[in-house]
Amino acid sequence: MFPNIEKFCRKFEFERDSISAERKNILKNIASTIDAEIEKNGKAKLIYICTHNSRRSHFGQIWANVVAEFHGMSSVIEAFSGGTEVTAFHPHSINALSTLGFKITPDSSKSNPRYEVKFGDELSTTCFSKVYDDTENPNKDFIAIMTCSHADENCPFIPGATARFSTPYEDPKLFDNTKLQDEKYLERALEIGREVFYMLSLTTSKKDNAHYS
Repeated sequence: MFPNIEKFCRKFEFERDSISAERKNILKNIASTIDAEIEKNGKAKLIYICTHNSRRSHFGQIWANVVAEFHGMSSVIEAFSGGTEVTAFHPHSINALSTLGFKITPDSSKSNPRYEVKFGDELSTTCFSKVYDDTENPNKDFIAIMTCSHADENCPFIPGATARFSTPYEDPKLFDNTKLQDEKYLERALEIGREVFYMLSLTTSKKDNAHYS
């Protein structure tokens, strides 16, 4: 894992007090469901869902895969993302993640390219905007995690999901083209990373390993 990414994971470990009690309860419930899925199916599959699959849902997908690797759980936890509409992985999201230490490379210059998001020399996840039921996402036995209120309100039922949770985050898009733009994208990326870390640290399937203390 790249040193900067590992550094943020270690930092998240000591920031759990910044998460509200209400959010912690939701994250605890997701952790319990992850454990149940692993026990039942041998693996837990998460799909982070937001309207455009361009910002918050990608942050969720990326951090869940990073933290699973950090905790030694990458063989039993896999994260994806999707939306209710197809747009593109937003450049401001990419800039925020690059600032944090991810190495992000598109496969083309088309309007909705696939991006390899690397968090280690041999560690990566693929991001591009797609609907949540895209063929590259699981179509059954997955946990749906809603990251925006619009998708949450308009998708009360997610076909194929064994469980559905609402964890809306403020949209950094609200600050596009303002002096707070970069700050808010970083803030949201780190907030989601912090909550994902807390959530996965609660799973009983988490293995003790050299990365966790």
